[in-house]
Amino acid sequence: MSHLVAPSLLAADFRRLDRAIELVNTSEADWFHLDVMDGRFVPNISFGQFIVEQIAAEASKYVDVHLMIEDPVRYVESFARAGATGITVHAEACTHLHRVIQVIRESGAKAGVALNPHTPVNVLDHVIEDLDLVLIMTVNPGFGGQKFIYHSLEKVRQTAELIAVRNSRAIIEVDGGIGLQNAQKVLEAGARVLVAGSAVFGADDPAAVIRDLKAIAPNPIAYV
Repeated sequence: MSHLVAPSLLAADFRRLDRAIELVNTSEADWFHLDVMDGRFVPNISFGQFIVEQIAAEASKYVDVHLMIEDPVRYVESFARAGATGITVHAEACTHLHRVIQVIRESGAKAGVALNPHTPVNVLDHVIEDLDLVLIMTVNPGFGGQKFIYHSLEKVRQTAELIAVRNSRAIIEVDGGIGLQNAQKVLEAGARVLVAGSAVFGADDPAAVIRDLKAIAPNPIAYV
């Protein structure tokens, strides 16, 4: 099964957002990855429903919305209306995680849960069968351009094992410090979706980087 590449528009030049959208639409990328930050759950503020709506209106591919915000259940339906194909919330931000997942699914979006680097995989034990996606953060969330945390590879492996044992439909997405230098190891650990921000939009030829990420052929024996 081929892996997916999801350029993170957080790393794009927002003065030329139309060009970034066109790049993703016309490249070999599979998804748009949109990071929503509130300045409380993470120490940064990005954008909200209005920008997501503008991007989704022009996007010809899956719109992957990652809510790095407190009490995300308050905003799930509005982001779904804005055009999110999938909505991912942080386990750490949800008091009643199972209910939030239900609200996402009721909104018509695919449901994902993200785990920060310090959060153990076992928090997913009682919800894994309800998920479409698990997002493993390989940096501390809030800012782009951070260094990849390599011990996160073990969390990817643990998540892949949990998915297999519980026969979940969920796929694993990895976000943070992803580039050509580590993408193969991430895929071999069991990831299916690569989120790449700075590696794509900081390159002289972003489309070529996306093409190279798509061309990686991990050893299938390494998959859990």
